[in-house]
Amino acid sequence: MTPTARPAPDLRPHPSAGVSDASLAASGRRVFEIEGRALDAVAERIDGDFAAACQLILAAQGRVVCTGMGKSGHIARKIAATLASTGTPAFYVHPGEAGHGDLGMITDADVVLALSYSGESDEVLMLLPVLKRQGNRLIAMTGRPQSTLARESDVHLDVSVPVEACPLDLAPTSSTTASLAMGDAIAVALLDARGFTADDFARSHPAGALGRRLLLHITDIMHAGEDVPRVSADASVSEALVEMSHKRLGMTAVVDADDRLIGLYTDGDLRRTLDDAGVDLRSTRIAEVMTRSPKTIGADALAVEAAQLMETHKISGLLVVDTERRVVGALNIHDLLRARVV
Repeated sequence: MTPTARPAPDLRPHPSAGVSDASLAASGRRVFEIEGRALDAVAERIDGDFAAACQLILAAQGRVVCTGMGKSGHIARKIAATLASTGTPAFYVHPGEAGHGDLGMITDADVVLALSYSGESDEVLMLLPVLKRQGNRLIAMTGRPQSTLARESDVHLDVSVPVEACPLDLAPTSSTTASLAMGDAIAVALLDARGFTADDFARSHPAGALGRRLLLHITDIMHAGEDVPRVSADASVSEALVEMSHKRLGMTAVVDADDRLIGLYTDGDLRRTLDDAGVDLRSTRIAEVMTRSPKTIGADALAVEAAQLMETHKISGLLVVDTERRVVGALNIHDLLRARVV
């Protein structure tokens, strides 16, 4: 007997009966309202304890070791990543693994930042005797100032919130947001105190788009030497066009005998020249139709500065000059696109 073919199941999500889009949006907005109030409450506690925590970290010869269980562990891991990328060496240690050998990662020069909203997480409390015996300074971040972890710490940061955003007041929501914000506050305060700069940030993010924008200099992407289009002021427009065609940058520098810039001729200038019926491309000198005092940039500038200059002045190319106005390079928007600066 041939089995009856069954229709393929419909795996698309179906709206729950009686749940409107408006009620879902209202629930979402309520979370923002509750967590916003929680952050305001915690912000009022940025006081001497917060400053003491920052001073402990600034004085440390080692790193910041962040730890926590469950959701607090996820937040601790993020805080460690933020600290590390903003000038404060830090890493995360799982408290459960720490009791099975990973405590060896923590030296006596390190400061420990322990997160536990209850302040009573067994896995975290188990580490305290070893850390104290080793001489580590301890910063605790909890929602209960009277908890064991808070009492045993050198500095306690109170991140208690009035209520969780979870309607059951059970799932960590407002509390984890508050802890994450406190971690960000520490990282930024330390960043300011250390004089951490955009260049410092870029050095720890060389593979990302931000690193490229902050680290790439004009010299890394410009055309130099014989690749730079240039003609003398006595050249004809026709000769300038040949140079532009060979170098394929959509422009040519016009220079004097010492290679100093005196003007620029671009594709746009060519269109304007052709609009003038009285211009003979072979007999007209380029100095008569070039753009005088064009926008330029120095070789030591950042590539992102070239992008900003092009965008501001609605141009697609730049000549690179030295302090004596000698032409040392050229680049256009395509060079910035290839370098993924824009």
